[in-house]
Amino acid sequence: MTTAVARKKKTFLKTMGSILMVGALGATLVAQTAAPARYDNQIQTTLTEKLGAKGQFRDVRSTVDDGIVTLTGTVDLYQRKLDAAKLARKAANVQGVRNLITVAGPNLPDAQLEQKLALKLRYVRTGYDITFDYFALNVKDGVVTVEGQDRTGVGRDEALADIQNMPGVKDVIDNITLEPVSPMDDGLRLRAARAIYGDSVLSKYAIDPARPIRIIVDNGHVVLYGSVDNTMDKTVAGIRANQLFGAFSVENKLVVEKDSGQSGM
Repeated sequence: MTTAVARKKKTFLKTMGSILMVGALGATLVAQTAAPARYDNQIQTTLTEKLGAKGQFRDVRSTVDDGIVTLTGTVDLYQRKLDAAKLARKAANVQGVRNLITVAGPNLPDAQLEQKLALKLRYVRTGYDITFDYFALNVKDGVVTVEGQDRTGVGRDEALADIQNMPGVKDVIDNITLEPVSPMDDGLRLRAARAIYGDSVLSKYAIDPARPIRIIVDNGHVVLYGSVDNTMDKTVAGIRANQLFGAFSVENKLVVEKDSGQSGM
């Protein structure tokens, strides 16, 4: 009898322990779920003040649910849409941001907007380093897709900043990749630049720093981008690149200018 009572008591204690554990776990989950929500009013007040203090966000509205901020309304530049989201993320206790802001501003024909962007990138990004990057633009319904490769990331950041601050841009799709860090590739880039710009036929492309022959090197593979005056210049550039020591392959994507129909910088 004593043994039976002991067993029942043991079973009872186990059952009660399980119930208490489940209850504690449930209370913890409720507390964790409720934690972000209890800051909603505070976040809302903070964002209303911060957005209202900046004229560029006068038409932006925010709502908060369980710590998630939803931004709506309009701005006149795509960059300001990004800035509004950045401002919201910095607020204390924000768990995430849904950016539903619409870029208003002017509505430009795609061809006109693409031309303006190409000109902006061509004459703002100048200097030694841009010989080793390449960007190509495409615009559809105000949405700008930019593709290409960059060696350091500086050119990519500058290009994106130019695009994001251009009136008429509604959205930006960034497909720019960074070339891998490699001393071998760096040496190959320098040899390629010397070979191409040291040629008497091609040296003229070094005169205008906004219009170089672009040399992309990725793990020993060389690709030439840009536009040249005539077929002979394209051929000569390809010959010089194919003579490079250490190049595993060479792809000549130079476009003869009279045939060029794309915005490549």
